[in-house]
Formats: sequence, C-alpha cells, structure tokens
Amino acid sequence: MAQGTGSINSDYKDWEWSDDAGERARLLQSPSVETVPKNSESQGNGLGTTSALGAVFIVVNAALGAGLLNFPAAFSMAGGVAAGIALQMCMLIFIIGGLVILAYCSQASNERTYQEVVWAVCGKVPGVLCEVAIAVYTFGTCIAFLIIIGDQEDKIIAALVKEPEEVGSSCWYTDRKFTISITAFLLILPLSIPKEIGFQKYASSLSVIGTWYVTAVIIIKYIWPDKELVPVEIPTSPSTWTAVFNAMPTICFGFQCHVSSVPVFNSMKQPEVKTWGAVVTAAMVIALFVYTGTGACGFLTFGAGVEQDVLMSYPSNDIPVALARAFIILCVLTSYPILHFCGRAVLEGLWLRYTGVTVEEDVVRERRRRLLQTISWFLLTLLLALFIPDIGKVISVIGGLAACFIFVFPGLCLIQAKLSEIQETKAISWWAQPDSSRLDCTDAAEGMEISSRTKGKWEENMLVCWEDPRELL
Repeated sequence: MAQGTGSINSDYKDWEWSDDAGERARLLQSPSVETVPKNSESQGNGLGTTSALGAVFIVVNAALGAGLLNFPAAFSMAGGVAAGIALQMCMLIFIIGGLVILAYCSQASNERTYQEVVWAVCGKVPGVLCEVAIAVYTFGTCIAFLIIIGDQEDKIIAALVKEPEEVGSSCWYTDRKFTISITAFLLILPLSIPKEIGFQKYASSLSVIGTWYVTAVIIIKYIWPDKELVPVEIPTSPSTWTAVFNAMPTICFGFQCHVSSVPVFNSMKQPEVKTWGAVVTAAMVIALFVYTGTGACGFLTFGAGVEQDVLMSYPSNDIPVALARAFIILCVLTSYPILHFCGRAVLEGLWLRYTGVTVEEDVVRERRRRLLQTISWFLLTLLLALFIPDIGKVISVIGGLAACFIFVFPGLCLIQAKLSEIQETKAISWWAQPDSSRLDCTDAAEGMEISSRTKGKWEENMLVCWEDPRELL
C-alpha cells in the first residue's frame, strides 16, 4: 500500500474529545530514533535517517533487556531445552507477523506511534484500552526493575561483607528494603522528574553492552562450570502438556518490542512494509539466538532449581558474575526513568483528552501535575517492589500485557484495516455499476434491457458522477 493513503477511522471529531488534547503524548519512541514531523507530505519521501541495518540493531535493542534474566526459568517451566526452543519458534511467527501488521497499519493510518495507530484504525474504545494497557505495562515493568535492583544488590553486599548467604544480613544498612529504597531515592527519582529525557541514547548503548555481557557470562559458565557446582538433574520433558504454556508470559515479555516498533519503522529512509519485514525477521532471529543461548545454558547449568533471576543462582563471590550484576543494575537505573516517562506521557494524554484542555491552555499547571504524577508513580512502584520480592509474579502479569501488544492489538488493527479496504472497494463498485434498485430494468430473453427513459437518466447521472460523485447523494 502506498504511503500516501488516507487515514482509517481517523476522524477525531467522531470521538467527541478535543482535537488538540494529548498532543504532547507522542511516546514510547525508541531511544535511538529521531522521527520527522508527521504530515501527509513527509510520508513516503524518504525523510527518515535510519538505514535498514540500523533499524535491525534498534529493534534488537528494543527487544533485549531485563527479561533476559528470566529465560532459564522459562525453559524450566516449559519442561526442558527442546520444549523451550519449540515454544519460542512457534511464537516467533506471530511476533514477526504482528510487527509487519503494525507497519502496514501505520502506513494506512498515517500515524507514527503504537497507540496512535490503534486509535486511528480501531477507534476510541480500543485506543483508550491500548493506552491504559501501556500505562499498566510500564508501571509493572518499573516494579520489576526495582526488584532486580534489590536482587543484585543482595548478592553484591553479601560478597562485600563476606557473610554466609543462608544467614542473611544482620545490619540495618544491608537490609534489602533499605538498599532498594536508598538507591531509588538517590538515583532513580531525580532522573524521573525532568520533563524531557536527554540521556536515552546513552541508556541504549549501556543496555546493549549489559545484556550481551550477561549472555556471554552465562554461556561461558556453562561450558566451563565452577568446580564446586553440584551436578543437578536436568528435566527433558514437561510434566504435563499444559506446563509448556507457563513459559509464555516470560517469552512475550522478552520479545515485546512492538510498542516502540512503529516509530522505528517511520524513521527509516525507505519505510516500506516489504523492507520492514526483512528488518524485523533479522532482528528477531538475533534476539532468538541471544535468548536461547541464555535460557538453554542457564537452565542446563542449574536444572529445575534455577532461580527466576538466573544471576541469583550463582555464588556471590564470582567476579565475572558480580560484574554482570553491576551492568544489570546500571541498565535498570537508566531504564526506569524511560519507562516512567512513557507511562507518564500516556496518563498526561488521557487526562488532557478527558478534560478537553489543549496543551497551550494547560501549560501553567503542567509542572505541578508532572511532579504529582512522578512522585505517586515512584512511591507506588517502590512500595510494591518492597513487598513483592518474587519477580516471577510480576513477570507473569506484565508478560500477559505484553501478549496483548504482540497478538491482540495488531490483530484488531489488521481486521479493521481490511474491513475498511472492503468498504472502500464496495463504495467504488457502487459508483461504477448501475444498481438494480436505482434503475428501471426489465428482463429480456437475451439479457437485461434498460428502457430508453431510465437509460437516459442513468447516463446523465453518470456524467455528473465522474465530475463530483457527491452530487448523486
């Protein structure tokens, strides 16, 4: 489909909300992507700056993240390496298909972010549900990040104070709740308050380095295991056939890059669906190898006893693993403000649409509202992270939401886009062919004959139709 096509269901007046409301909420764009302004002339003219190869690495960067730590446990839940790989391969077909569908609908609707595509293609109700899902997903991911910080700091502190891990920390300053809180208040909160986030590109580079280093450490530790590691039993099949699906939330959470894929697609020099299909296929194959290497080697190292966070299964005094923990902490510290910024932008857009206030009219109260949103978001995520230490429970919830971004919303967009195309085709055929309800036709032995009086009227109307079809309505 050409990029100059009109929008689908894009009449915002039908929604009875303000046209300008929420205009600032252009969110969840990839940190490495610089998009051009959205207008009808910019589409299709190659104004993007990202090459196809660059888009591959951006999509890989968007897919890889803290979910990497949970894949060994996902392989354990699936019942072994073979079951885990098979489940990933099956889901990868739908994951790539969803990314291609989003690019197709982005062209059709002339929108440049995930939630805007859903708004334009599916309408008001799915659009609001999509934005609420994004807000809840980013909120849950922020909780998971704080839990990861606590997990890694526990191991690092245990190595520094040289206390037995089973005894636990006796000092108040080594308590898990204190370390998470002090880290969050001193480092995360100040980075979350600003109106704009200018360090995203540095966070992206750090995230890439950290995830690849963690993968390398896990693979090396499997090939050359520690001498004190006790051999464990490795399951080779799932306990029940339904147990395989227990790993689906983790896989969805790991491969979910769909929300940031729409801005990446529109930032390409040649944003074409065919080229994008090759880009996301290459990116997902790379992510598949990284996740499979981490999941398989981590699972084969610790068997069914692997922790939800695989780094927690390694001893505290292992120096390469300790460095991996430090990388993960740095990645999470810089990723939390980005996820919070995205969720805050969604809430801001929903509030402005609900109140019907434009950005220009509401700029005076924006700072006070931003501070209130940031502090409330931060305190809620921190409290939940302190009292929900099991990251597996959080991943199961946000993994389900990730499945909505992968399967549900792209499926709805495809259905609505195809229905709109069918309606447009019917409308064209209505003008091109005489309808029996509007023509005085009589059946004859050799076919359909039109009376001269009706035929003349029809020909007159057809001439008007070619000049302006609306004159016939």
